[in-house]
Amino acid sequence: MNMTFINPFTGFFGDAGVNLGMKLLEVLFIVMGLICIYAAIKNLTDKENTAKIGTAIFWGALGLVLAIGRYIPPGFVGILIFVMAAPAIFRRVKVGKTNAPTAEEAKAQSDKIGMKIFIPALSMGIFAIIFALLFGGIISGIPLPTLSQAALLGIGVGVIVAIILLMVYDKQNKPETFMKDSERFLSMVGPLCMLPMLLASLGAIFTAAGVGNVIAYFVGGIIPEGNIAIGIIVYCIGMALFTMIMGNAFAAITVMTVGIGFPFVLALGANPVVIGALALTSGYCGTLMTPMAANFNIVPVALLDMKSKYGVIKQQFYIAIPVLIFQICFMIIFS
Repeated sequence: MNMTFINPFTGFFGDAGVNLGMKLLEVLFIVMGLICIYAAIKNLTDKENTAKIGTAIFWGALGLVLAIGRYIPPGFVGILIFVMAAPAIFRRVKVGKTNAPTAEEAKAQSDKIGMKIFIPALSMGIFAIIFALLFGGIISGIPLPTLSQAALLGIGVGVIVAIILLMVYDKQNKPETFMKDSERFLSMVGPLCMLPMLLASLGAIFTAAGVGNVIAYFVGGIIPEGNIAIGIIVYCIGMALFTMIMGNAFAAITVMTVGIGFPFVLALGANPVVIGALALTSGYCGTLMTPMAANFNIVPVALLDMKSKYGVIKQQFYIAIPVLIFQICFMIIFS
């Protein structure tokens, strides 16, 4: 039976509902931009920051791109990105004075709030799922970009709900508290916070530039014609390695599927459902082993103040290799 599902956001509000969703998403980016601009101003006036000018330039340029990027010419946005990159390249983005709570204050808050602290954290994930299901096309079948935008908007709403809950937990939490903490965490992570976005953009550029076709040309001389098992092995290992370079499995899978997955695996009759799912998770094995995956492997090091810069990667390496081997075997058996 052929059933048609209606996107509630579109069904109740029509095109105006979609426009409302996009406007709310735009507001979210403006807020993120303002936080970055606040970080720029704070560091520029911070006497303890030994690189306050470079730090202010980086966060200020990023804030302008996020807040008003769609209202200014693309060429000027490109200039801002180059300006933003310069302090990061020359390591002139530093952490200034922070307002981190003392160990005693953290312990007191932990004793006061207890396990309820997980409710605000869970709200972000819950609202992301709700917005994705209702407004992002999982029910209605609207294309993936709408799904990702809806999930991002849901995370923004979840953050607002989390802030409200934390203010209810402790009356001392004021709006400026969250602004200062946002700046503190931004400064702790530093320019690495931009890495996922830049790498995702690089993946799109590689695809448009035909990197996948170049890979197919070179790999064609290595993989025996018609040998699907060798094709799968090269595809999975290539996904892991390219993800390690790109830092993003979603960016890698497009290039590697065009270059290896389709001509040497799918074209030979492999099950696309099995291949698609396991190729992406093979890429995730690369995510576990690379500093380019900043969100997963570098940000926790900064936030937890770990002694080893690559401490997270060292622990994950011994898991990633067996998982990758298992997925290659699984793909060969069930494809």
